[in-house]
Amino acid sequence: MITQNINKLHDMQYSWYNWRNNASTLTMVILSFVFACFTGLMAQVSIAVPWSPVLITFQTFAVLIAGTLLGGKYGSFSMILYTVLGIMGMPWFTNMNHGLSFIFAASGGYIIGFIIAAAFIGYVFDHYVNARKPLQTVILMLIANFICIYVPGLIGLYNAMLVKTGSALSIPELLFMGVVPFIVGDLIKIALASGISTSLLPKEE
Repeated sequence: MITQNINKLHDMQYSWYNWRNNASTLTMVILSFVFACFTGLMAQVSIAVPWSPVLITFQTFAVLIAGTLLGGKYGSFSMILYTVLGIMGMPWFTNMNHGLSFIFAASGGYIIGFIIAAAFIGYVFDHYVNARKPLQTVILMLIANFICIYVPGLIGLYNAMLVKTGSALSIPELLFMGVVPFIVGDLIKIALASGISTSLLPKEE
């Protein structure tokens, strides 16, 4: 009975990979758009931080799941769609913002980081089976979140505040505005995304 259940779990985990790898380009583009829409929806789930122009949102969860399920190519493409369509006028950045100016505002760098993070997660999961194990998945998502997203995010925040105020932020000020308020929420999102990824991804070739 236990062996049968394990085999069913393996079949379920491989079914998504097999379907995705054999899906047409049009199907994957549509799925990428769906995940872009999901990211835009998660952007509206936001909490303001009194001392920071960057809002707490649920977008990073969508980014991590996009990379997990769509892979590096289409996971990053979904975030490119989210970025480009938002610049073109789709009101799905935080607080239903849109336009190129938002990319140069305080939160814009994080959006660029979404593309990098989805590409990174998807590529590693697709090419390294050991990365799909629980501990490795958590570590991978920590790297994607706190390096791939935060590095361009902090660069964008630093530049936006420099333009806005005319003075440069110190490193402690930058971290206090652009990292500290989001750590707890990010850890929760990483835990959720890691749990989903571990459940869905096959652990062997």
